[in-house]
Amino acid sequence: MKSLPPNAEKIFTISQLLMKTAEWKAQGKKLVFTNGCFDILHRGHLEILNTSAGFGDILVVGMNSDDSVKRLKGDHRPINDEGFRSQMMASLNMVDAVCLFTEDTPLQLIQLLHPDVLVKGGDYTLSQVIGADDIIQHGGEVKIVPLVKGYSTSALIEAIQRL
Repeated sequence: MKSLPPNAEKIFTISQLLMKTAEWKAQGKKLVFTNGCFDILHRGHLEILNTSAGFGDILVVGMNSDDSVKRLKGDHRPINDEGFRSQMMASLNMVDAVCLFTEDTPLQLIQLLHPDVLVKGGDYTLSQVIGADDIIQHGGEVKIVPLVKGYSTSALIEAIQRL
């Protein structure tokens, strides 16, 4: 019998996540959503995830699929495939749910989930946050979290290539 990957119970398809978030909302839980490629996990990612988790009861992470990452970052990315990236994200204590999306942005997922709080890093302004208008129109909040300077996946890849 094939065993499930560690923390598989935190990795959802979109339809599974919709059912689970309906359950959480029925329990009065405050749903927080953030997203990204999370190709090589670094301190900046951990900071935004920890901060995001503090804005509510349930942290849902939308993650770009491999094809989506390639379209956004180029053919040399992702470094880690979506299966591993999902497992890595699901292994973090502050994360309650992980869901891959295939589009270039998480707008469709955000519109389906209607989270109470949408979180993005400080490299975005409110007007640049995909889904912000939808969240605000539904009575939710958009939070911009300051970045930890000097930490990015692209910078890590460049540093490794210089070795």
